Amino acid sequence: MTPYEIMLSESQERMLVVVRRGAEERIREVFRKWDLESVPVGTVTEGGRLKVRFRGAKVADIPVKPISEGAPVLKRPTRPQENGAPLDLARLKDVANPLRALKGLLGSLNLCSRDWIYRQYDHMVRTNTIVRPGSDAAVIRIKGSPHALALTTDCNSRYCMLDPRAGARQAVAEAARNLACSGAVPQALTDCLNFGNPERPEVMWQFSECVDGITEACHALEIPVVSGNVSFYNETEGKGIYPTPTIGMVGIIEDARAAVQSSFQREGDLVVLLGRMGEELGGSEYLFQAHHREEGPPPALDLALEEAVQYACIEAIGEGLISSAHDCSDGGFAVALAECCIQRDAGVGAEVEIPAGARLDALLFGETQSRILLSLPQASLARIEKICEEREAPLAVLGKVGGNKMKVTVGGEVALQPAVSELRKIWRDALPEWMG
Repeated sequence: MTPYEIMLSESQERMLVVVRRGAEERIREVFRKWDLESVPVGTVTEGGRLKVRFRGAKVADIPVKPISEGAPVLKRPTRPQENGAPLDLARLKDVANPLRALKGLLGSLNLCSRDWIYRQYDHMVRTNTIVRPGSDAAVIRIKGSPHALALTTDCNSRYCMLDPRAGARQAVAEAARNLACSGAVPQALTDCLNFGNPERPEVMWQFSECVDGITEACHALEIPVVSGNVSFYNETEGKGIYPTPTIGMVGIIEDARAAVQSSFQREGDLVVLLGRMGEELGGSEYLFQAHHREEGPPPALDLALEEAVQYACIEAIGEGLISSAHDCSDGGFAVALAECCIQRDAGVGAEVEIPAGARLDALLFGETQSRILLSLPQASLARIEKICEEREAPLAVLGKVGGNKMKVTVGGEVALQPAVSELRKIWRDALPEWMG
């Protein structure tokens, strides 16, 4: 390769590390531990110039400032997208068969179990995994310390198509919420921003709005963006993908033993909702599956409430008060409850009651944000109520874990009462059946 190719190549899996002089051998030890090479390539100098030598000959000697700070900024034209008519729920029939709707959601490719995929590779690498795939976040121990790392990736591209800024804010919030459900305090995020052709003003507008949405959420939740990448021109026959600003986030659990999973663990535990019940169907998976519509505003996101709910959950988990925690997201309350029941191999039922609302489908399948389903011993309730009061996080006791059915009563009438085994089979078999 020529010097030009070496300096400008975008080969992957590389990192430039600036090392204190004298620490070189320690760095080599760390790299050898992970079967990686480490090669000294230069030194930091004064003068503000980048000097490159190749086989003993100087091939570049250029000032750094024009490259790092003075590069030209390309400002492409933007044009807000035109949205269709607003979602009119009055024109849509309320759900007549909630069980059929729930089965359809659990068996959809967006919500079904992914274990057919992750069981085909080693997800217990170096025996560090504490919480395996399938929960809200993976949890990996840090050997030699009491701490653990929690990791997750999130994005709802339908939300971002309907409202790019709101969808990007939600992606950050959901990633942080998933970490909170494991007991981790979010530390940093990386983003993978995927869009169509930025030469089209509406796509450039989507990109700009998503970046601003990520910024707003990160400022509110105090989470730094430490890295990321952008992928443009994702189109087929002139039609671009939905804007998809995928968020990867990492958090720290101070005591690895405190980490919890999303599935119910013990019969007799209380089922508690952190956050508020809502009736928002815009952009929901239910609206798409049941009515073939991708319309309406995505669910509203109150970042102050989001932070309160997350840190109430983190504090309760840290004190050992919680048996399980699972966020309500795609598919809404009914899907979240079902996932709590069916994710363990044996499965376990629950019986809950929620107040009636204007629409049954919105209560069961609406995707109102900032909600976490907890299970906990009766003895933990008083302390958790105190935590939520101090953090101004809404809390409601809904019912109990137990039995072999998922019973949901709405306003005094039974809306759902399926066998857990039936729901689990639909959820587990959907992807293998689709793959043939």
